[in-house]
Amino acid sequence: MYAAVRRYEGVTDPAEAGRLVAEGFVPLMRQVPGFVAYYWVDAGAGVMVSTSVFQDRAGAEESVSRAAAFVRENLASLLPNPPQVMSGEVVASG
Repeated sequence: MYAAVRRYEGVTDPAEAGRLVAEGFVPLMRQVPGFVAYYWVDAGAGVMVSTSVFQDRAGAEESVSRAAAFVRENLASLLPNPPQVMSGEVVASG
């Protein structure tokens, strides 16, 4: 399995960002081949973190690409700063 983690700082309206992600982005993630799970976390203080989990690297990479496009087209005013993006193979889970 592979995961992609994105950390967004300076989020202007976490509740609205969460709503838009739930209604618009999660359905897009479910369409990516190899989808396992997606989480959008409000870490407080204007920080939100997303985690996408896929069966293979291609799915994780596709999620990063789709996230960038979705943010640009739908969330730019709520997520004004570029995210820190990390991805890699899942080596332990529970």
